[in-house]
Amino acid sequence: MTPAAGSPVVARVSVLNAANLLTLLRLVLVPVFVAMVVVSAMSHSGWRIVACLIFVFASATDLVDGWIARRFGLVTSVGQVADPIADKALTGAALVLLSWYDLLPWWVTALILVRELGITALRFWVIRHGVIAASRGGKIKTALQILAITWYLWPMPSALAAVGPWIMAAAVVVTVATGFDYIAQALRLRRPRP
Repeated sequence: MTPAAGSPVVARVSVLNAANLLTLLRLVLVPVFVAMVVVSAMSHSGWRIVACLIFVFASATDLVDGWIARRFGLVTSVGQVADPIADKALTGAALVLLSWYDLLPWWVTALILVRELGITALRFWVIRHGVIAASRGGKIKTALQILAITWYLWPMPSALAAVGPWIMAAAVVVTVATGFDYIAQALRLRRPRP
């Protein structure tokens, strides 16, 4: 059946595309990362370096899959749902493990996870009214969280390790601030229009 004259032609994008496969890879790497952190806690720091490298690689796939999806028109509804889930699974697992091994206070992990899950729920709450796109502040938040987690994971000399809490503090401040910004956006989207 051919489309009617003047109607837009919408290309069907396969769910099995490069962007979604990278998102799937990130999800698969989460239990591998967790296993490496657990092994590193029971043995020497070499496994901790491996865990850190897996975390950095998995985090990098988030940048690459988003770029591929936008550049080649491979955005799918599956990818839009799976991508943030993969992100939250990776950073959430890292934060919980850091707190579990007494490297990070539990309140920091709880605060970040409550914000992340809350904003995800908020996005679903307003989805019929519009999309809350990732803001510049949200991207800075993600970069700071990744940097802070990487700093904690890598076996740093004590002088450099002392920088980690400062990076995490910046990540927490930006995480909370952008959370309020997203709440304001959601309320504007849900406000009845005259």
